[in-house]
Amino acid sequence: MKLPLNLKDTYNTIEFPSEEVLLKEKNSKFFGYAFPIQSEEEVKPLIETLRKQHPNAGHFCYAYQIGADTVTYRANDDGEPSNSAGMPIYGQIQSFSVTNILIIVVRIFGGVKLGVGGLISAYKTTAQMVLETCEIVEKTIDIHFTITFDYKNMNKVMRVIKEKKLEIVSQEMEINEISALPMGKIELKTRKKNAEMVFDIFNSMFEIDIKRL
Repeated sequence: MKLPLNLKDTYNTIEFPSEEVLLKEKNSKFFGYAFPIQSEEEVKPLIETLRKQHPNAGHFCYAYQIGADTVTYRANDDGEPSNSAGMPIYGQIQSFSVTNILIIVVRIFGGVKLGVGGLISAYKTTAQMVLETCEIVEKTIDIHFTITFDYKNMNKVMRVIKEKKLEIVSQEMEINEISALPMGKIELKTRKKNAEMVFDIFNSMFEIDIKRL
């Protein structure tokens, strides 16, 4: 197993939704929110919740980024002039170097047009304000493996797991269809920078099978 030479295996994110922040600009109100997310499917329900909370708002602009090694992102202006809302929000996600995060800025129009420059500034500032309220945490990029082995080799497997301080995600026992003997199956994870070493250790052990998930 060969891993990319880029061994950076940490990323920054938030663990909990932010507090609500409010920016007032020429009678318009900009409410900012940040949410930790793991998938795109989480975005729409969060926006719908805010629509119910702000029935008089005209724009629910947002940006999100998901992933560490491979990044997925989207910026949405929700009816504001092109690139005046979503991209300024996303720019703050990049500026704070966070991922697995959604930022939504809700605008209630105050009767005075701000112009494209004014909108860019307001959405950028609101996103910055909300990120400043968040506790940003560092997490590791983890690689998951499954280890399959006959029960007689359990002690060998567990010794490596203990020595290398590997984290067990799940474990189960089943019957080997060929030998009719008990067989163990363990899912474990380790930091990306240690993954190749862990793979090589188990891969070199007799009667033990390792697969990357």
